[in-house]
Amino acid sequence: MLSIPWFVYVALFGVLFSAYMVIRTTREDRQVEKSFIEQEGNIYIERMKNEREKRTNQINKPEPM
Repeated sequence: MLSIPWFVYVALFGVLFSAYMVIRTTREDRQVEKSFIEQEGNIYIERMKNEREKRTNQINKPEPM
């Protein structure tokens, strides 16, 4: 164990720490993306509901003679 230079341990620690940070950052990005997609989906669904109501009101509305 002591025959290995100290900088090898430092490099190994750096590699492991970098791997941990990549995994953590990827997980956080995925959560942010998922919430953004859900928010945009809700906006789209709301637009569809409004358009459907608008069309329903136009169909049910009697036209003036």
